[in-house]
Amino acid sequence: MKLREPMPELNGATEWLNGQVTREELVGEKPTLIHFWSISCHLCKEAMPQINQFRDQYQDKLNVIAVHMPRSENDLNLEEIKQVAAEHGITQPIFVDSEHKLTEALENQYVPAYYVFDKDGKLRHFQAGGSGMKMLEKRVNRVLDEMEKAE
Repeated sequence: MKLREPMPELNGATEWLNGQVTREELVGEKPTLIHFWSISCHLCKEAMPQINQFRDQYQDKLNVIAVHMPRSENDLNLEEIKQVAAEHGITQPIFVDSEHKLTEALENQYVPAYYVFDKDGKLRHFQAGGSGMKMLEKRVNRVLDEMEKAE
């Protein structure tokens, strides 16, 4: 997926945990961070406290959506996904992407991976891997600043 491309529809979840959202609910009001993770991904679990802190710190300004992207058959156990999500404090909506529908729509190949969309639903930043939380925060803040200036 290229920068400035529109957010795809959030279709194809095999299950939603912590509530379901649509593209329409996310676009137009505030920017959105979509982060991909997997129960078999050690880096994802390490990054989760920072993502949760981020979610709480920006809760009035930013939508945060988790996408569970399985990397193997072992990652398809819904009960385990629920358990790991609870253990790591993931309270934001989780799109369980067991058929890789959203993964393919975003052309994502990585966990963890982070997509920042502006309030108009255009992709403004993508990064993958466990490091770079400072960069992610900078990019989110830039999108938030632009939004405040535009108001």
